Amino acid sequence: MKTFKLGGVHPPENKFSSGAAIEKLPLPKRAFIPVTQHLGAPAALVVNRGDEVKTGQLIAKSSGFISANIHSPVTGKVFKVDNVMDVSGYKRKALIIDVAEDDWEEGIDTSDDIVREITLTKEQIIERMAEMGIVGLGGATFPTHVKMMVPKGKTAEYLIINGVECEPYLTSDHRLMLEKGEEILIGATILMKALGVEKAMVGIENNKPDAIEHLSKLAKEFKGITVHALKVKYPQGGEKQLIKALTGREVPSGKLPIETGCVVDNVGTAYAVYEAVQKNKPLIERVVTVTGHAAKQPSNFLARVGTPIAQLIEHAGGMPEDLGKVIGGGPMMGKALMNTEVPVVKGTSGILLMQKEESKRVAVKNCIRCSRCVGVCPMGLEPFLLAQLVEHQLWERTENEKVMDCIECGSCQYTCPSGRPLLDYIRLGKFKVGQIIRSRGKK
Repeated sequence: MKTFKLGGVHPPENKFSSGAAIEKLPLPKRAFIPVTQHLGAPAALVVNRGDEVKTGQLIAKSSGFISANIHSPVTGKVFKVDNVMDVSGYKRKALIIDVAEDDWEEGIDTSDDIVREITLTKEQIIERMAEMGIVGLGGATFPTHVKMMVPKGKTAEYLIINGVECEPYLTSDHRLMLEKGEEILIGATILMKALGVEKAMVGIENNKPDAIEHLSKLAKEFKGITVHALKVKYPQGGEKQLIKALTGREVPSGKLPIETGCVVDNVGTAYAVYEAVQKNKPLIERVVTVTGHAAKQPSNFLARVGTPIAQLIEHAGGMPEDLGKVIGGGPMMGKALMNTEVPVVKGTSGILLMQKEESKRVAVKNCIRCSRCVGVCPMGLEPFLLAQLVEHQLWERTENEKVMDCIECGSCQYTCPSGRPLLDYIRLGKFKVGQIIRSRGKK
């Protein structure tokens, strides 16, 4: 069975919501739409307080090479522009819209009809992705049109579609593969055309046999697309680990996947690309899993961007009594949320409701030099050392020990018998070293 070799852990899968079909969530009464929903520069608002907007209308324009357009996910009137807390815990500029009945922008196909024929050229596809604000839906939210622009001197050979969803609890990608499989493969074909490649591989962990069977059957009708079952091992869905598992190639330290001739996109991104190119539909909604031991009804919702997550929790049975934490994302890479008024954004894959007992951190003890964190690190780093260097603010050494190679998977912290907050330190280290590297580049 294909997998990556270095490191990895096996946390309980807890895929409670895998059997829950995607439900369309009702529109919120008020939508909160941050202008920063992607990696790179924030989008610049093109509407003001008091303006009437339609569903799918451009409301914030890309403001840099790495940036993305943002469209109104609802119809209504702009109540105000204000700072709103997002999943990071920081307040960001956002448009607040009082929601009215849906009235879509002209030219957007909202039907369920599948459009198979791809009529746009390579250049038009990339332009359409940019226009529709498509970003990576696997977590990084990197603008997809930028990823399609292969740098001079580099050649793309393979498109890899990431259907792994190795993060415990989350099932949004799983359900999307089961319910929108053909659209995903059309989206993959569009991405292949944009990249100029003839081969695409869909990687899915073998704990989703129904998705593997379904997409394998559909892929027979699509030229150049193959579906591959992967061994269950976290973090199989990391793009460097996925490339290694499927091609045997390794992304060099400090380099991007294109160095191996590969471009990786999530299944959710492939579906969004299908909707953008074939339906002229901007990225204004996505599938979000609401789950956890504390969740009353683990569910998968198709939710509009800007919907407060409190509404999703309410439709999943309401707030549980024994709630300890609300996590944005999964337990390994997700972050605890400050409150439930945080809105759904393009990168929101799941909401995890943790019980009080399981959400408590264990008491931190001294490092016992057991080297478990080293053994499970999929990047071959020494997490215990990086944490110590960060603690003592030794930034030059932290950079030399390749802290920027860390993918923040949390395997080190998960396996540490002393309960040391290794990932917390390493995240801080990446932030500080990243600042130093950027300031060095400006000189």
